[in-house]
Amino acid sequence: MNSPAHSSRCSRRRFLLRGAAGTAAAVVAGRQRGRTAGSGDTNPYAYSVGVHEKTDPALVKYVERRRIDLPWKEARRLAVTPQGNLLVAAGQRLGEVTPDGSAVREVPMAAPLRCVAVAADGTIYAGFRAHLEVFEADGKRRATWEKSPERSWFTGIAVTDDAVFAADAGARVILRHDLAGQVTARIGERDKDRDIPGFVLPSPYLDVEWHPDGLLRVNNPGRHRVEFYTPDGALEFAWGRPTMAIEGFSGCCNPVNLAVLSDGRLVTCEKGLPRVKVYSAHGDFECVVAGTEMFPENAQAGAGDGFGDGTRASLDAVVGPEDRIYILDTVTAQIHVMERKPTANS
Repeated sequence: MNSPAHSSRCSRRRFLLRGAAGTAAAVVAGRQRGRTAGSGDTNPYAYSVGVHEKTDPALVKYVERRRIDLPWKEARRLAVTPQGNLLVAAGQRLGEVTPDGSAVREVPMAAPLRCVAVAADGTIYAGFRAHLEVFEADGKRRATWEKSPERSWFTGIAVTDDAVFAADAGARVILRHDLAGQVTARIGERDKDRDIPGFVLPSPYLDVEWHPDGLLRVNNPGRHRVEFYTPDGALEFAWGRPTMAIEGFSGCCNPVNLAVLSDGRLVTCEKGLPRVKVYSAHGDFECVVAGTEMFPENAQAGAGDGFGDGTRASLDAVVGPEDRIYILDTVTAQIHVMERKPTANS
């Protein structure tokens, strides 16, 4: 991780753009360099990822049951309410839809939403670029927490009975708050004495998830791995490796978002080669939920100029009742509703 002094010298533009030549660009470059210019002959030295865009059907253990077309084209992140509905962070609005796609409500926001989470009692925690806000279940604002003094860029939130964990990609840290909004711990910062290497974030993707087993799951995309922390910040273990193979994580910085199944297994989302997979809690690759074939527009847009807010074409996922997986495609503004195949082994 860069030191605070170095980080302060980096412009926000550098933070946003330094990952722009990552996986997505490689996808398009590989396609274009597969043949020499004007000759039609295959270039034996070309970098090609075409083989990795095709998923072995035997690895796909989920089936798409339906697809929800969202009315909010700036949809970026999802959350699940206690009733099983889906909350959508979409530009300057918080939307809610039922699992079958029926619109429930739309709550206007004063600034673009970056992330959202819901507590068991229905309280909504909304993340903006440099601060968090708290809303009642009916959408009424309850509190605005103090703006962070750091170069914050909130990108993920996890909530427990007594704490709110906010992923700050700008400061490269997970901030633990009490329910009054006070920061009580900083998790994931580089600490040699605790064997914590720090987060490497070529682009603003840092997510945090909680499971009743008592551990936080945090992606470290520049290191191509997932890290597991105690609530007080001890790094328990980590797994993941960089590879184009389906078992690992490709490109400059993956995975970009996470979700947790009821038994603690992890759902990972990747950009560039957009795909969603399931791993055991200890990192054993289990199956594919959705391969790159399901997201052709996302794969193509991944090499473009991004959305102007530091993000590029990506996927988000949440787990709903009965471990149904909802995948948000940020390019098409569609939610893919995925269920385990009846014939797939548990």
